[in-house]
Amino acid sequence: MAEEKHYMTVEGKEKLEKELEFLKTERRKEVVERIKVARSFGDLSENSEYDSAKEEQAFVEGRIVQIEKMIRNAVIIEEDTNSSVVSLGKTVKFIELPDGEEEEYIIVGRAEADPMDGKISNDSPMAQSLMGKTIGDKVSVSTPGGDMEVEILEVK
Repeated sequence: MAEEKHYMTVEGKEKLEKELEFLKTERRKEVVERIKVARSFGDLSENSEYDSAKEEQAFVEGRIVQIEKMIRNAVIIEEDTNSSVVSLGKTVKFIELPDGEEEEYIIVGRAEADPMDGKISNDSPMAQSLMGKTIGDKVSVSTPGGDMEVEILEVK
């Protein structure tokens, strides 16, 4: 069975590689040290510090496995500066109709999506609705808060 592809920019992959390096070299050591200290408190069956450290260790190890898989299955988004069609890796500016504010997002893979930083996943309803459209197109987007209509102002 083929593993899921993870679409990302070069910068997104580099960010994941740095996080992976940090988790393997620094965070693992910190957690192991917490476990050692917690063990010194005695009876492990009633040691909440030990339980907490073990849970953190499981989280860190899970994140390492997740990042390694994402990097292994990374598909780098190629920059296409010639096209004005909304696609993966493009920045799209739009306005909510009839009189909303302008919004601008970069469409990225889910691995690096961060709406607060202006990056939306290509799997999101917003991105799915915008993909393949061009400047001037009016698009209906289904959101958890209801349907909205937007007009694409710029694609870069």
